[in-house]
Amino acid sequence: MDAHDEVPTPAATRRDRNRQRVKERVYASAMTLISQKGYAGASVEEIAEHADVARGTFFNHFPRKEALINAWAEARRERLMERLEQAGLEQRRPGQGPADRPGSAEGLRQCLAVLGALNEEEPELSRAMLTAWVRTGRPLEEEPYLGAILAELVETGRARGEIATGLSSEQVGEALRDLYLGALYRWTRRAARGEDPGRLTGELVSVLDLVLHGLAARERPAGTGHSPN
Repeated sequence: MDAHDEVPTPAATRRDRNRQRVKERVYASAMTLISQKGYAGASVEEIAEHADVARGTFFNHFPRKEALINAWAEARRERLMERLEQAGLEQRRPGQGPADRPGSAEGLRQCLAVLGALNEEEPELSRAMLTAWVRTGRPLEEEPYLGAILAELVETGRARGEIATGLSSEQVGEALRDLYLGALYRWTRRAARGEDPGRLTGELVSVLDLVLHGLAARERPAGTGHSPN
């Protein structure tokens, strides 16, 4: 048997499970305190105390506090993919064609509705972590996976003749991602000012409809326009 093929001992497996449970407890405590106090207001010491672990144990699982942002972003991504799969909007599988997915307009609406719901289910945590995500420069460092998901939905529409073929699916996907982030920032800013933030999902769908239907005024049928004075 090769050394790489060794089966983990029960003791090692048990240690791994215990380590994972502690990490999950620390993460859950961090998210609870950040929801209550904001990212900057929740210290490592408070998170460790809430999780009933030593301060050093926090750093055993998260090398620095900013690692919580990465963990939150990854957890959010996993939840998004689960919701999209439930809605039949997961990224295309081998052998899956455009006809196997919802139409582009409906698919994009469903995708943005899922994104809105994920934020509205945990509004305080979403706003706190979004603020930290931006302030630590994460939007400039991370791969824009959301843009790729939206681009696939756009490509489905192109293949079906629902979206103009002269447009780049990748460019449209990135533009829709930018519109999503803009709506998310406004939703966060209104709450920070003590204003009613409104429904994020509704704003996202409205912005999408604006893109789908365009800004250009439709030409009036003959005889319906105002006559000049």
